[in-house]
Amino acid sequence: MLAIDKPEGWTSHDVVALARGVLRTRTGHGGTLDPAASGLLPLLAGSATKFADRIHEALKVYDALVRFGTETATDDREGTVTREAGVPALDVGTLENALAGLRGVIDQVPPQFAALKVSGRPAYARARAGETVALAARRVQVHRLEVIACAAPDVRLLIVCSSGTYVRAIARDLGRALRSAAHLAALRRLAVGALEVRDAITPDALRAQGADAVALLRPADDRLLVLDPRFVKQAAATIVGAGETG
Repeated sequence: MLAIDKPEGWTSHDVVALARGVLRTRTGHGGTLDPAASGLLPLLAGSATKFADRIHEALKVYDALVRFGTETATDDREGTVTREAGVPALDVGTLENALAGLRGVIDQVPPQFAALKVSGRPAYARARAGETVALAARRVQVHRLEVIACAAPDVRLLIVCSSGTYVRAIARDLGRALRSAAHLAALRRLAVGALEVRDAITPDALRAQGADAVALLRPADDRLLVLDPRFVKQAAATIVGAGETG
């Protein structure tokens, strides 16, 4: 197992292809990150690829920037604007009331542009072809959803959630809960289970390591599934630093 800090603009497949060439073995990843997102991408190499289903089950931690005023086709900054609305009051009480309804075990409707398959074809492929895709709500769990910082029209959130949770959908639904419109403007994944972005290496650093990168691999076992308790207990702003965005 290897922790990679994926830059914006790279697909998860780009990272896997690079790692496969460097490590010269079968390689996969433990949870897709959209190209516009950055942060932790777990890589599995060799026999560790059998651990993919287990690492997918681990809790994930995100630093997310939600921008109010517009909703998009993809629920993030990459999509065309589909709806506009005024920026709501973003005071503590108003935000807390809206966020409360998005915490815990919830039924979440995935974005239209999702990798989920509809009749054997990815939803995003159907959406790009102009189809209106009706995706059923899926039960997910949001363990923590808390404001890091707020400066209209943006709200920055710390999110700890189960596998299958779409942060883009949280941004969309937060906008709707406040009778406004919103989309995900930036996203950085901080952790997947015990793997953290602060311990990760960049793709360029991996390339520079060459064959020596094999020494960086960690054993794939259930210890990697345990999230550091600080992500649940520590003040959100102290985990990520409120001065940065995304």
